[in-house]
Amino acid sequence: MTELRLFEHNPNPPVYSDGFVETPDGFSIRYAAFRTDRNPVKGSVFLLQGRNETIEKYFETIGDFISAGFDVATFDWRGQGRSSRFFETSDAGYVDSFEQYAVDAETVFRHVVLPDCRPPYFILAHSTGGLVALLLAPRMVNRIHRMVLLAPFLGMPVSERQEWLMRTATKSMSFLGLGNLGVSNRANRRVNKPFQVNNPVTSDAHRYARNISLPIRFPELKLGGPSAAWVSAVFDAIDKVNDPAHLAKTIIPTLVFMAGEERVVSNEAIRQLVANLRSASLLTIDGASHEILQEADPFREQFFAAFNTFVPGSGPEHIDKLSD
Repeated sequence: MTELRLFEHNPNPPVYSDGFVETPDGFSIRYAAFRTDRNPVKGSVFLLQGRNETIEKYFETIGDFISAGFDVATFDWRGQGRSSRFFETSDAGYVDSFEQYAVDAETVFRHVVLPDCRPPYFILAHSTGGLVALLLAPRMVNRIHRMVLLAPFLGMPVSERQEWLMRTATKSMSFLGLGNLGVSNRANRRVNKPFQVNNPVTSDAHRYARNISLPIRFPELKLGGPSAAWVSAVFDAIDKVNDPAHLAKTIIPTLVFMAGEERVVSNEAIRQLVANLRSASLLTIDGASHEILQEADPFREQFFAAFNTFVPGSGPEHIDKLSD
């Protein structure tokens, strides 16, 4: 097991398989799969991470799912972690289109999840991963049993005018060949920054310190703020998943979590999509910040209680019981 980055305060669960798989368009995607020794196996969690996240960040959560009787598979998106990057001289988060992320997920599902993990299969997706999951959902109807989305990135907590300006500026920069330029340095500012109670991602000081230490200890995992092309691609994907034709084909039973103290993505955009998606139900974890799986134990426990109620269910009636 040579591909994962380990240190004493971030113990890894036993790895079943890890390495790299090649996408059809030539990107090497780093993956890891983990198997539970519980019997019977409840199925497999296919974990889709957020922007600027890596496999190592989820060791604790992976261990929780393995202990609960699930296999787990996850990977680094192209352009981040130890998967292929777009540019050697820039650490700005970049992607041409979220369809490229969809290719990453489909490639790992085909070459890792199906052979190494046991059915039924469940998607668990955070933030940007939640947007990709919704983009993929119509193609995964016969393969994914249920989806659980945490704070999916369906909009930014800004005014309509601010959003219009962001859309216009990033699309124009991409058109002019400036799409690889960074438009935010928030990710870099967070590195080396001590924990503050009012930070937007978690109220848990230990998990916060553990996570920001990863790119410090292992610089190859580092990623800067999003590029203009990445932000423009986000807006295109958001428009796609909210299109009525796409919504009509998104029929996988889905449980969506919102963070009560959300400041990274738009809760109003989440509410709107769930209201338009007949297969989805919405839960709010009051007091939690954006990274629910990196939050303090009381918030994580609420998530796992709802997850364990929703996932083992065999019919859509379980969604209605969880609605808030």
